[in-house]
Amino acid sequence: MAASIFTAVPRAPPVAVFKLTADFREDGDSRKVNLGVGAYRTDEGQPWVLPVVKKVEQMIANDNSLNHEYLPILGLPEFRANASRIALGDDSPAIKEKRIGSVQSLGGTGALRIGAEFLRRWYNGNNNTATPVYISAPSWENHNSVFVDAGFKDIRTYHYWDAAKRGLDLQGLLDDMEKAPEFSIFILHACAHNPTGTDPTPDQWKQIAAVMKRRFLFPFFDSAYQGFASGSLDKDAWAVRYFVSEGFELFCAQSFSKNFGLYNERVGNLTVVGKDADNVQRVLSQMEKIVRTTWSNPPSQGARIVATTLSSPQLFAEWKDNVKTMADRVLLMRSELRSRLESLGTPGTWNHITEQIGMFSFTGLNPKQVEYMIKEKHIYLMASGRINMCGLTTKNLDYVAKSIHEAVTKIQ
Repeated sequence: MAASIFTAVPRAPPVAVFKLTADFREDGDSRKVNLGVGAYRTDEGQPWVLPVVKKVEQMIANDNSLNHEYLPILGLPEFRANASRIALGDDSPAIKEKRIGSVQSLGGTGALRIGAEFLRRWYNGNNNTATPVYISAPSWENHNSVFVDAGFKDIRTYHYWDAAKRGLDLQGLLDDMEKAPEFSIFILHACAHNPTGTDPTPDQWKQIAAVMKRRFLFPFFDSAYQGFASGSLDKDAWAVRYFVSEGFELFCAQSFSKNFGLYNERVGNLTVVGKDADNVQRVLSQMEKIVRTTWSNPPSQGARIVATTLSSPQLFAEWKDNVKTMADRVLLMRSELRSRLESLGTPGTWNHITEQIGMFSFTGLNPKQVEYMIKEKHIYLMASGRINMCGLTTKNLDYVAKSIHEAVTKIQ
């Protein structure tokens, strides 16, 4: 029998976070804890379907006027308009001046990919694969992959995390922006930086914006946690709205996986802010061409859930309350873990756990300590020391805190 034409295909390494979950599932130890997965969990350790989502799903199921016809290539109009509105704010000058547009996408990743494909083709010249793309060190690993796969050849990192002080390296970040070639693209986390959970303050964002404006750098925001980080939609969108108020043209990739709990519906949006309506319409015309050969038309179910919720004052209020429930549980787990580590006298400082924001915390554990946690304690976390705060519950907090204490004390 002839050899397969695929014989030379190498096996790709597994995606780290999914491999971690698979290892967790196979672990038979009753004490096991999964702090790796990037999804919300209740205090019982279960996924949560938001009550407002259940209600809207029922409304959609009972609406006999709906059908399964194709959506427009750029997506459900009422979803796109409402998604951009919550990112930019009701009183956004860009919305009033009709210089915004949007593309419904397959999750936040799809929004990043469509934006990246467009920028490679049409930004800083035609098909300029040499435009530098700057990604924070560290960052969500998919940022690098999306821009590489879109054809960019010069992916660089900018300083972000200061390991010694377990906080933002603002000076390093600003220095990197000063040195970056003009028209470089910077991927910025709108809020709840993944994986560090450390965000610039409003004053620090102002300094970042000032350098970016002077150096003609392009801001591409990734907003995956609006509302989920602090419990406030407006607070979590502050950076994006400030950049718009400063006159930037920018992209903002939005995900509704976390703040609506719609992980498997793949609901995302790419918001485009331009100088005027004509520029935005031309950009959207090119994005339409990219979407046509990527997924052709987006799915409707998740987009309808979000659009229905955001366009009804009553449902919108219910949703904000649901989001605050999730955000408050995360904040509680942060304070509880910190207080336990401090009362145990765990070496080092642990204030960064409550100073960080959002789903993830960068614990500061090194790879050897992480290995100890997984092998000896059956607590699964990323090699970087990142933990998902939603994996903590009132039942496992003591065990996790004691295990971290042990790892830090025993393993250097």
